[in-house]
Amino acid sequence: MDPEALGPFLVAPRVPPALDPGFRPAVLARRALEAAADASGVGVPVAIAIEQPGGAVDVREAVVFPDGHPSAAAGHAAVERLAKTLLWSRGGHRLWVDGPPALVDALRRHYADAPTGRFDDGVIATTVFGSALEVVAASRASFPADRAAASSLGGHLDGCRIGFDLGASDRKAAAVVDGEVVFSEEVAWDPANHADPQWHHDGIMDSLRRAAAHLPRVDAIGGSAAGIYVDNEVRAASLFRSVPPAAFDARVRGLFRELQAEWNGIPFVVVNDGEVTALAGAMATGTGGLLGIAMGSSEAAGYVTPTRTLTPWIDELAFVPVDLRPDAPVDEWSGDRGCGVQYLSQQAAARLFPSAGIEADPATPLPERLVLLQDLMASGDARAGRVYSTIGTYLGYALLEYREWYDFGHVLVLGRVMTGAGGDAILAGARAVLEATEPDAAAAIAFHEVSERDKRHGQAVAAASLPAIAR
Repeated sequence: MDPEALGPFLVAPRVPPALDPGFRPAVLARRALEAAADASGVGVPVAIAIEQPGGAVDVREAVVFPDGHPSAAAGHAAVERLAKTLLWSRGGHRLWVDGPPALVDALRRHYADAPTGRFDDGVIATTVFGSALEVVAASRASFPADRAAASSLGGHLDGCRIGFDLGASDRKAAAVVDGEVVFSEEVAWDPANHADPQWHHDGIMDSLRRAAAHLPRVDAIGGSAAGIYVDNEVRAASLFRSVPPAAFDARVRGLFRELQAEWNGIPFVVVNDGEVTALAGAMATGTGGLLGIAMGSSEAAGYVTPTRTLTPWIDELAFVPVDLRPDAPVDEWSGDRGCGVQYLSQQAAARLFPSAGIEADPATPLPERLVLLQDLMASGDARAGRVYSTIGTYLGYALLEYREWYDFGHVLVLGRVMTGAGGDAILAGARAVLEATEPDAAAAIAFHEVSERDKRHGQAVAAASLPAIAR
């Protein structure tokens, strides 16, 4: 795919980021290309869909220029960005395409030959969903229908439950009785540097037992952890990065099913921590249709439907494109450009230091650079204000992108980047974008924040509420 081909359709935002005038929002570029294809009189409708092994299908439509048109390559690049968003927001192993033959061929070459395409295939299709990505050419007659998978996860508060959260530096566990926390505890640990799966098993089990000691019985266990989990299996998680592949497959992949068996097979559910954070926000605010975004070392996300349930989507928005300029910042892991992690995280803040005129040793860890930024903001330094304002502008345009993929009217924004006065500046910047670009969206979106104490307890209750208890 040639990102340069999108050049004629890259739209300068109405509200430019203070420190990044070259930013070109993906949502605006896609709309401009489709409008031009429609206006040309030769536009070709395209449908793409991602399918999960369990049968869930998400369908998206676009309009591109036909094969042989001077702007055909721009359509190919735009559809690949759509496909990437499907892969990382929904997840799946089969990509259906109803469009020009040259587009289908270009997508197949991208996933076979391009380093970024091979990364997406290798992580999402192969690692998470168990088989290499299949790009299927289909006509409308054979195209799969949009099909959501039902979910009953979350909101179950009856009985005696344990909720846990596994983080990079600590593990938390809480005992919950009919929705009330009767015990909670944080224990420091360093999972990323331990190669023995038994060490991980024993640490988690220790926390579960400590919580269980404060309950008359344990009816269900629910948990959250960083990474991607499908049907209680660990598919990809940085917590286990030191575990050798063979040991990962033998013990880590089925670790939570093993723990469930040791707890006599009671209901036991583990999902991504972003999903549980969003669920906690929905439960605390009494709302549904909520998108949670956590700006930490990366961008984490979670989504709760308008009916207050979770979905089988993976919601890894750190890898979803939000900027389509050819020279957009590069994600150090995937090697791709313009993805959310470089705009809504500590990495984004550090990247903007040179443009703001803030000096810091590049070798300084991200958390320490963020503390420096927070101190400057607290002292009224205008340079720090411009960094936070820029991130707020990014957030505003990212939300316009996310609204095309998620049905939400509530946004929960949290994470270390949101701490202090900088967080207020970010929200103000996001609101300014929405009001100037799409007033209807500005009126429809309510922003929510949660205190650290409420987040800890809310996370525990939300995690504990994941499994339903059979009656």
